[in-house]
Amino acid sequence: MISKDIKQAVQILTSEGIIGLPTETVYGLAGNIYSEKAIADIYRIKQRPRFNPLIVHLKAASDLDTVATDIPQKARDLAAAFWPGPLTLVLKKQAHIPDWISSGKSTVAVRVPNHPVALSLLQQIDFPLAAPSANPFGSISPTTSVHVEDYFADQIPMVLDGGACQKGIESTIVGFEGNEPIVYRLGSVSLEEMEAVCGTIQVRNHNEEAPEAPGMLAKHYSPSTKLILSDNLPSSLEAHHGTRIGVLSFSKVFDAPSIIRLEVLSAKADLAEAASHLYAAMHRLDHADIDLIIAEKLPEVGLGKSINDRLKRAATQ
Repeated sequence: MISKDIKQAVQILTSEGIIGLPTETVYGLAGNIYSEKAIADIYRIKQRPRFNPLIVHLKAASDLDTVATDIPQKARDLAAAFWPGPLTLVLKKQAHIPDWISSGKSTVAVRVPNHPVALSLLQQIDFPLAAPSANPFGSISPTTSVHVEDYFADQIPMVLDGGACQKGIESTIVGFEGNEPIVYRLGSVSLEEMEAVCGTIQVRNHNEEAPEAPGMLAKHYSPSTKLILSDNLPSSLEAHHGTRIGVLSFSKVFDAPSIIRLEVLSAKADLAEAASHLYAAMHRLDHADIDLIIAEKLPEVGLGKSINDRLKRAATQ
């Protein structure tokens, strides 16, 4: 059920239930972090491996010290610059934070979302929310309430409708070694934006065995339809001549007899607009009558790095 009724959402969450939650990045599958039942249901419904930790969503930056301890100064600087917003910090957790949130790790991933519906909801409950993306594990993330309903209509009682997600890809995740930040997941805050705040940041965003944060596995964000990532779209189209193709283009219109559906992410070549349209375009292509999706690699700058990261993982076989 898709609804705008925040009071009903509060009732479900307070009763250890699960809802679909809008954020500025993607929709989340949300539950009370202190309810073992709720968190178990999130993992079960998503079919998510238990070694993959969840992100804690707070109502305000002032609550950070209630969940984390020994917070590096650069973490505080990043929080001051980007919260509320699409930045997740991985920090040493307070003793009362349950292991079922952190996959048994000594750290907790935490952020403050920048969405009016999510913030209004968080203000009306007395616990933080875990809210991993509201999609089956590994599949395309949802950026509308309809995406969530299509995935989980018979498994969750409510999707709280907050419109289409503004950012369109997940939060950037940053952990720390001492006071030095490390990017675990590229996302809606670009590397360049963060480095302007705290200097050079390492990127270490792959871990198959014991990921420090979500989004580090090689295959992720994937459509059911085979997807390949192309540095040269015309050549890729020629190489797959005779195949029913869906094209995911950055800014240009392509024409070929084999193209059944074309999705252009941003006609004005705007990376932020391309990010906001990415998953919705992938959903449409995945529901088209095609055999193959060919995605064009974007410029490897700013948010282009984050979008390319998603496309590389979607293309992993």
